Amino acid sequence: MEENKHEEVVEQSKQAIQEDAKGLWEKIKKFILELLDFRDDTDHSATIEAIKSDISIKGATAWILVCSIFVASIGLNANSTAVVIGAMLISPLMGPILGVGMSIAINDIDTLRKSLTNLATMIVLSLLTAFLFFFLFPLREETSELLGRVRPDIRDVLIAFFGGLALIIARTKKGTIASVIFGVAIATALMPPLCTAGYGLAIGNFDYFLGAMYLFTINTIFIALATFLVLKLLGFTMIRYVNSAKRKRIAQIASSIAFLVMVPAVFTFVGVYNESVVDANYKKFLKTKVYDNPNLWLQRENINVKEKTINLFFNGDVSDATESFLKNELKSFSRIDSYHLVINENKARSVDRVVDAYDRAVSELDEKDNIIKGLHMEIDDLKKTIASLNQRIEKDALDKDKNSIPFNKISKEAKIRYNDIKEISLAKVLSSSDFIKTDTSTVISIKWNKKLADSIVVKNEKELKSWIEKELKTTNLQIRRK
Repeated sequence: MEENKHEEVVEQSKQAIQEDAKGLWEKIKKFILELLDFRDDTDHSATIEAIKSDISIKGATAWILVCSIFVASIGLNANSTAVVIGAMLISPLMGPILGVGMSIAINDIDTLRKSLTNLATMIVLSLLTAFLFFFLFPLREETSELLGRVRPDIRDVLIAFFGGLALIIARTKKGTIASVIFGVAIATALMPPLCTAGYGLAIGNFDYFLGAMYLFTINTIFIALATFLVLKLLGFTMIRYVNSAKRKRIAQIASSIAFLVMVPAVFTFVGVYNESVVDANYKKFLKTKVYDNPNLWLQRENINVKEKTINLFFNGDVSDATESFLKNELKSFSRIDSYHLVINENKARSVDRVVDAYDRAVSELDEKDNIIKGLHMEIDDLKKTIASLNQRIEKDALDKDKNSIPFNKISKEAKIRYNDIKEISLAKVLSSSDFIKTDTSTVISIKWNKKLADSIVVKNEKELKSWIEKELKTTNLQIRRK
């Protein structure tokens, strides 16, 4: 009896635990559903009206587009990220794209026609504006902001899709979240690819044009696709036409367009994803197998995706064993394992020879440095000797004639004080005004820089005369201009 009671208690405990676990799971499930469910916060009619109102390009919208294209082009040309972001914020390109996704989702053929027409008009106007700017503007440098829009990768696809999801969710919410719309405008970057495409047309580089338009197309398709999916999920009411034949025809057209949008989107995603994987594995192969190998000196490299070849150009000899090693290691990297590896070596510039030449150059430089250092020392000694001799000459002359003038000292200090002096000379002159008494005076002749103003020359001569009289301790001094 006691054992039966114990088993009953255990069974009851198990059932209680199961009930508690079931209740906890239901609470968690309810919490997650309430957290992620945004259907109750959706305003269908306001969303449709808001999207329709942003589709048109007439009047002010067209001028806003032109101005934003000019701003974006200047930002790309100046390589200024801040300016490019500003252009994205004022761009009206997002309106027709949302209109395309919405019209397909609700079978609104008139709105679809209007959205496609306005989107095409915006694209042509944007390309024309960017073309004119880069064609007429004298500075057309290939900056990193420009080159970053010529080759899309998988990240651009993901940014466009999830940015489009965030945008349409924000649009459907009661009380649109403006910060989300601004953020999506920056993230999806619709303006820069069109500006880069215009730049490609202006310089005649159609690879740039096609690459930039490819990126713009990716952004457009995936934003429209995100809009279509969200509105379908939210159950937006489809437009009903009185004419059953027309309703059926429009439904077929909308379904066909949706299919045409979905299929390229899938193929684009797969294609860009494969290209991104190839590029990532190629860079990994170079880093781990080539750059980290101390015996290899890679000069340049390139990969040809169409022909499935990888070309590596090395300085120096590459042994057969190393070549076989690289080809075998390449097979361990997915998506590039079937690529043909071509090794190009420059035997005339082997690593050993270059190293030897480098060592010889360093040795010669050291030897030349020692020679130059010795010459500098000799020059310093000669300068000291010359200075000593000048001092002795002046001292001897002073001993012979107490009235002699230390010309070397005065000329050097005069040049330091007045850099515009080109030439200076000094002489003692005998003169007589009554032809009986003879006077001795000191005459300083100076040649000034011709570009110096006369007023400055007069001022400098006055200061120079006062200074030399003080140095020579005399008042009988004349300044003459050459």
